[in-house]
Amino acid sequence: MTKLDEHRLDNGLVILGERMDHVQSVAFTFRLACGEAALPAGCCGAGSVIADWIFRGAGDRDSRALVSAMDDLGLHRSSSVTAEHLSIGAALEASNLPVALDLYADVILRPRLQADQFTPARELAVQEVLGLDDDPRQKVGVLVTEQFYPDPWGRPAMGRLEELQALTPEQTRDIVQARFNIAETVFAMAGRYDFDAVCRLLEERFGTVAAGDPSVPSAGGRGPAYRHAPYDGAQVHLGLMTPICPPGSEDYYEAAAAVAVLAGSMSSRLFTEVREKRGLCYAVGARYHAMKGRAGVRGYAGTTPAKAQETLDVILAEFARLREGVSEDEVARAKVGLKSSLIMQSESTGARAGGIAGDYHLLGRVRSLEEIKKALERVTAARVNAFLERQPFGDFVVATIGPEPVRWAGVGEGH
Repeated sequence: MTKLDEHRLDNGLVILGERMDHVQSVAFTFRLACGEAALPAGCCGAGSVIADWIFRGAGDRDSRALVSAMDDLGLHRSSSVTAEHLSIGAALEASNLPVALDLYADVILRPRLQADQFTPARELAVQEVLGLDDDPRQKVGVLVTEQFYPDPWGRPAMGRLEELQALTPEQTRDIVQARFNIAETVFAMAGRYDFDAVCRLLEERFGTVAAGDPSVPSAGGRGPAYRHAPYDGAQVHLGLMTPICPPGSEDYYEAAAAVAVLAGSMSSRLFTEVREKRGLCYAVGARYHAMKGRAGVRGYAGTTPAKAQETLDVILAEFARLREGVSEDEVARAKVGLKSSLIMQSESTGARAGGIAGDYHLLGRVRSLEEIKKALERVTAARVNAFLERQPFGDFVVATIGPEPVRWAGVGEGH
């Protein structure tokens, strides 16, 4: 049984680790409570700017010196911004971990945040948003997620163009000061490490930092049930979302299996019915999408204007048909796919570090890979069907990008 290492500093910083003795590397992530939902109104996209700006000089190093120091360690850096968190971390050769953590402590506690480095950081975020126009598949996912979750959790992680362009260095510094709250920060690592030594180092660098006030966003309204973005092209990109039980629910694993039956592989129902049998689209899929206490199934299809309406109708029909039941063969294939994903996570220090931090946030504890595997093994068609009897798969929100909108019966319904 894999043992989870866990320690909490007096100021609230949580330190988590899972040792993997078969590797010579280690990956770590700092998960900071600086996601879009925690930002002041009118600052959507500041998280993306901050994720870049804090690496443009920290502590005694200017931007060039900091990048050089990280390159000298062979860091494979990673960062991401979601509605709930800003995560920064790296994967590296295990012996370099102490020096890397010292650098990241400067990035978090002593970023220079120089005004002349703000504009380039903001411009990169602006260009990413503008790039959505060239990637309508990603854009429709952003639109439908914004519709589905109540504000501020539905805010697009990459930001809104007009709010990014109006963002100032002073506003952004204030956000860093308020939201880089050690009391809400989780540090997670996986791979080869000395846990006691890491705890001592983090205690030395972070232990005297005072805890700040927790971020407690208040829920606003949801977006419209249907949203269309005109796009002059030969394709239609269709996104939809519907509620499902969140992580931690007693039905979670049955829900995961049901989503995998629907869209987990090339033998799944959506791929077979929508693409292979009917030839309605060139791409179709769906995935489980979760935040703390809320979750949905997000679907996508890429098709033509002439086939867009039928594509939507058939996808919705496949969601409804799940309630008629799934077979043992379908569940067995779904479990194989879910277990394969689990095995791949177990072989990647970066994926496992992210999984540890994610579990702690969503569940308040960390599941071992063995626990997840055993839970999947207990899933049967009977249990999935019992879940589906209680799961309506209704209350959809739909977004389309293309020449013309589609007709949808859900428009105007309460949600």
